[in-house]
Order: sequence, then C-alpha cells, then structure tokens
Amino acid sequence: MDIRFLGHACFELSDGDTRVLIDPFLGGNPKAAVGPDEVDPTHIFLTHGHADHWGDVEEIAKRTGAQCVAIVELAQELQGKGIENVADPNLGGTVEFDGGWVRLVPAWHTSTTPSGTVNTPAGLVVNLGGKTVYHLGDTSLFSDLSLPRKRDAIDVALMCIGGHYTMDRHDAVTAAELVGASQVIPCHYDTFPPIETDAEAFKSEVSGSEVLVLQPGETHSA
Repeated sequence: MDIRFLGHACFELSDGDTRVLIDPFLGGNPKAAVGPDEVDPTHIFLTHGHADHWGDVEEIAKRTGAQCVAIVELAQELQGKGIENVADPNLGGTVEFDGGWVRLVPAWHTSTTPSGTVNTPAGLVVNLGGKTVYHLGDTSLFSDLSLPRKRDAIDVALMCIGGHYTMDRHDAVTAAELVGASQVIPCHYDTFPPIETDAEAFKSEVSGSEVLVLQPGETHSA
C-alpha cells in the first residue's frame, strides 16, 4: 500500500485500483505537490470541515464520482451541494469500501466549514491493502489517542506537528507514544508561518516508532 504525501494534511493511499484521498486541500495550498485536477481518487475522506482540509472536495468529487466519507454534518452539506456518492458515519462508525474500511475516531479540535456548517472533528483509522493507517486529523494532545491501537495494530500514523492550530512537535512526541504506530509521518507543518516547525527535531525525539519525514510529492510504501 502506497502513501503519497501531497502537502499540509493531504495524503493519497493507494492499493490496486483503490485510491483514497484524505483532506484534499490542493488549490490555494502553497505546499501542494499537485493541483486538484491532477488527482483521480475512488474515495475521498475528510477529517473535518476547516478550509485547509475541506479544500477541493466538491470539485474533485463531482469530477471523479469518488465516494465521500465524512462525519454526518459534513456529509449532509456535501449532499446539499449535489454530491450523491456520500457515506455519513458519526464517531465510532465504520464504512466498508472495496479493499478496506475506514472508522471515525475522536480528535480534539474545532471545525466549521467554509459555508458555516459546524461539525465535530475526527481522526480516521483506515485499513487498506492489509495495512492500518491512523490519520489523527487536527488535534491537540489527549489520552484517547491511545485507544485505536487497542483494537487494531497501527502500521502508520499521519500526525500533525505544526502547533498553533494543533498540537506542536513536543506534544506530538507524546502523541506518538500513545498511538504506538510502527511508523509516523508528520504533517500539518510549514504550510504557513504560524505552523513552521522542525520536523527533523521531532524525528530525533521520538522513540518506539520510525519517523519518516516526507516532502510533498514523495511516496512511502507501507
């Protein structure tokens, strides 16, 4: 299963003909590796509704027909915008798809869409190609980050480290211990001045997990 970092908190998970795009903030993203017209997902998953995660979901979903999975309030907004292929779980809910599944778990953050829909943020536990990836979404440090591994061994964690709007790299070191993933890929940093940080310093301070610092456009095979 390939994990391609597309910048900020956007990732593409691929296995065979299944291509999952998470938080497709590409247009307007100064760190984006590709534009919104250069991706062809079969599925789009959202952690929450802030503009730097909602991104180009409407444009991409309408162009590709990709199934969108988002917490119920976001799903309802997408449906209201004419997107038909939508699944609407709430926290704790699981959606099965060709080759895997995704479960929504808590994240500690805030969220309102560009259109004003208030919604509850989530993390995403994604199983694809026999691997389990935990995208923490935007979150602060809290103890429940340790819970997903009680059910599924986490192969790769996609973890915010930029601070200001989310936990910083120091709290993320503790988060990495709680999550207990075999590998950690940092994200949500250096896109804008308030979230600039030292990813290599984060890497040097994490023990128990291998930290992979990817540049936008780079791919890791899990």
